[in-house]
Amino acid sequence: MITYNSCDIEIPAIDQERLNDWINRVVINNNCEIGELNYYFCSDDHLLQMNREHLNHDYFTDIITFDYTVSDLISGDMFISVDTVKDNAQEYKCEFSQELRRVLIHGVLHLIGFDDKTDKDQEIMTQKEDESLALFSKIH
Repeated sequence: MITYNSCDIEIPAIDQERLNDWINRVVINNNCEIGELNYYFCSDDHLLQMNREHLNHDYFTDIITFDYTVSDLISGDMFISVDTVKDNAQEYKCEFSQELRRVLIHGVLHLIGFDDKTDKDQEIMTQKEDESLALFSKIH
């Protein structure tokens, strides 16, 4: 089950059914199954406070993922800063919706087991994000 929630801002205009289908396909393609995935949309300030409280990080980020995965049953809470996603979309010269999809699937890829701490891990993560985004374009 996938849910979309708001913390301190409105949920962006998204096609939840199409996103759910896409996320499910990405998870299945990685030999896993969806348990409970909860997305929470929030502001920079809200996510910065969470980053400080839960991770002892004092910086803005686009997503924080709390992993509750057991074996191949993917579950977690993902908090997304819509402010940072907007800023990143401008910086990378892409549509907000595309950058939001990248962040949505980035959290799922973490739950599947992909990391981005080293340069090599970041390269693999970006490749997986790109593959997943290509799959989205095939879903109607």
